[in-house]
Amino acid sequence: MSIRAVVWDVDDTLFDYSTADREGMRAHLVAEGLMEGYGTPEQAITRWREVTDAQWARFSAGETTFQGQRRDRVRVFLGEELSDAEADAWFERYLRHYEAAWAVFPDVVPVLDALAAGYRHGVLSNSSLTVQDRKLRVLGLHGRFESILCAAELGVSKPEAAAFLAACEALSLPAHEVAYVGDHPEIDGRGAAEAGLLSVWIDREGGAVTASAPRGGHRIGTLSELPALLGADTRFGAPDTFG
Repeated sequence: MSIRAVVWDVDDTLFDYSTADREGMRAHLVAEGLMEGYGTPEQAITRWREVTDAQWARFSAGETTFQGQRRDRVRVFLGEELSDAEADAWFERYLRHYEAAWAVFPDVVPVLDALAAGYRHGVLSNSSLTVQDRKLRVLGLHGRFESILCAAELGVSKPEAAAFLAACEALSLPAHEVAYVGDHPEIDGRGAAEAGLLSVWIDREGGAVTASAPRGGHRIGTLSELPALLGADTRFGAPDTFG
């Protein structure tokens, strides 16, 4: 069965979120006069990442709202009891520095160009539509996607099968005719495979592969490998290329 569409993750797949977050937070902490409270800039940024991951997990589990996890990231990071307005203002100041560092990975536009004629395209993100719609417009990618779905509006997030199936439904295609490309081996890779999509993990960092990765999942180091993989589409009976 051939693949007819590709659904994409956004952050750290199309958009270099990690670099933008790191450079944005570095600039923000300097502007706020907070850098001296940490031994090194790397320690400050590591702490911000830890807080972000913990609060995002709460949002993914339905324990807080999208805006709530933003506010709690600020409160936990600063160790202060801030009002909603104060937390929102602090986060908005951070966003200005973060957005100044936005960029797509250099392999993104070439692969989207290469796949434009042969495949339809959509987005499935664990963020909010307000955030990702604007981001894709600023980055000049918005018009390349037929559908853009996000967890905040869907009410379900990756790796739940319902999130991936909603992305397929938005394209009016069955799961086995859709590929999903994302940067996280569990949230994206395992989730997509278990939902019945062709699962492609973009491992830009060359990280370790878990022994329990699902059969049929494919691991690539750059998006330039994707066109050949989609053309081959040897999921059924093929060896597990995660491991």
